[in-house]
Amino acid sequence: MVAVPSYLLRVQLEDRPGRLGSLAVALGSVGADILSLDVVERGTGYAIDDLVVELPPGAMPDTVITAAESLTGVYVDTIRPHTGLLEAHRELELIDHIAAAPKADKLQVLADEAPRVLRVGWCTVVRLTDTGVQRVVGSHGAPETVATSAPWLPLERAEALDATADWVPQVWRDMDTTLAAAPLGDPRTAVVLGRGGGPLFRPSEVARLGYVAGIVATILR
Repeated sequence: MVAVPSYLLRVQLEDRPGRLGSLAVALGSVGADILSLDVVERGTGYAIDDLVVELPPGAMPDTVITAAESLTGVYVDTIRPHTGLLEAHRELELIDHIAAAPKADKLQVLADEAPRVLRVGWCTVVRLTDTGVQRVVGSHGAPETVATSAPWLPLERAEALDATADWVPQVWRDMDTTLAAAPLGDPRTAVVLGRGGGPLFRPSEVARLGYVAGIVATILR
């Protein structure tokens, strides 16, 4: 059986009645089937949505971009390969899995499952020590090259990090990695998310990371 490719499409579109329906029709015209949708952020007159779309075998993702941007007021932020659907209560599932894990495994469960839940490429937990930055755990796909310094630590609240700063390893910059971090229990320990090739972290995504990290910190205590 030929595998049917699916992609995670992030779009910005005018937040008005019928616009999402028009987008669905445009995507359908190139054979793309919308499997699920998640609202990332809403502002005055616009919405940022993540759609998982399935393409016919042999179809190129560029056709999805062209179809979407043929509509006035629709802009494609990114499109990248994706496995699995967006799940309505994914943060709660992550928290439940961490709570059920043995104490020694809780941070690794966080690192392993956060990329799927928070739609990023990788996750690590780092700690600032007297001798420098220590990587405590990392997910599958986390860069083998680690940062040797973290001038943004201690960290008081979740925030997007400047991925062009000098402390960011060159290989991360070469991959156009976007970064966000949140304190995990204390300002010297943080969970770090990375997305190779973007998109940039929206304020709502940073807030979501802070929310998750705060609950996980409570569980760890």
